[in-house]
Amino acid sequence: MNGTTAEAAKKAATLVKICGIKEETTIDGMKGLPVDYIGFVFAKSKRQVTPERAAELISAASRTPMAGEAPPLAVGVFVNPTLEELEQALTVAKLDVVQLHGEETPAFARRVADRFGVKVWRALPIVERAADPEGAVEPDGAGPARLEAYRGIAEAILIDTAGGGTGKTFRWDLIPGYQKAAAANGLKLFVAGGLSPDNVDGLVEQYSPEGVDISSGVETDGVKDNAKIAAFAQKVRSKS
Repeated sequence: MNGTTAEAAKKAATLVKICGIKEETTIDGMKGLPVDYIGFVFAKSKRQVTPERAAELISAASRTPMAGEAPPLAVGVFVNPTLEELEQALTVAKLDVVQLHGEETPAFARRVADRFGVKVWRALPIVERAADPEGAVEPDGAGPARLEAYRGIAEAILIDTAGGGTGKTFRWDLIPGYQKAAAANGLKLFVAGGLSPDNVDGLVEQYSPEGVDISSGVETDGVKDNAKIAAFAQKVRSKS
């Protein structure tokens, strides 16, 4: 086996996270699909679920083999929660991952990981400047250097279009800088923001992110669309 072939063989498939799940029918529709993570939104949102509802959906997912004939891992999405709010949610819903999506500090992320024994993901917005002839597209303090603060604390960093849930992509040519920083700090890197079944194959083919995260891009009229979820997951796996 030559070096190129060996490298390709070692390359892990891009992980898939479907976020904002609210219904059992969505879970049922993912049976057999290459879906690795399912996300539940606990923050104020049209996709918000209670811990009790999340627990019901996690239970349904545990009986629904997906990627690798295993049930997906459960991710809870929170925005600026208190430790008490997290404890209340985690007591009811058995989450594998807590995703922090607000202004939470690295110190808070460490407290979450230590206190609850869960994996922590930190979502960071990509804030783009107006066109700059020097090529500086992110304000000072808002680039890949941010990832170093989460070394040894978070399992993964999720980069998303600023504002979240906008349905718009950010500049994908920024991804390699984040991939380099993530690798240097022992972090996985997930990409979100404006993804859809129509563009994710291009993203995976060009940048091979460790994971992709989608919510509105697999919805029709604000409701999860099983056909779109299947198309998205299958396109990711076909290119990774």
